[in-house]
Amino acid sequence: MSLDQIYNFRALSANLLTSGQPTALQMAEIARIGVQTVINLALPTSDNALPDEESLVRSLGMKYIHIPVEWELPTPTDLERFLEIMQTQAGRKLLVHCAANYRASCFVALWRILHQGWSHEPALAEMHHIWDENQYPVWKQFVHDALIQEGK
Repeated sequence: MSLDQIYNFRALSANLLTSGQPTALQMAEIARIGVQTVINLALPTSDNALPDEESLVRSLGMKYIHIPVEWELPTPTDLERFLEIMQTQAGRKLLVHCAANYRASCFVALWRILHQGWSHEPALAEMHHIWDENQYPVWKQFVHDALIQEGK
């Protein structure tokens, strides 16, 4: 099974992957390639959500972290929690996913800008490969506010 079959899958580096919702079989493949932590930003009611994803991920030997981010209302608290978790998971192989890799790609782009010193254009390029926050006013404002708050 190829990871490219996962909806909107992106390998950003050897240790950082993002995607839409993987299936149970795809989650097993994720474990097989050495992912140590799965961070899920989707709601449990999101399209194609796995029932009891946490148990599945843990049974495959990976750590599971869930930050349910409402599509219509992402909050600074959601982002702060994500940024803190990314710091604690430094050096681990990660999959950050949501339903379609919109939330995940956005949060990872912001992490790269706010904590890794990336400039806006290259950090947002991976996200823009999948979607454009300008089409979603709530998300455009969310990105703007996150960058302004941090003086970026």
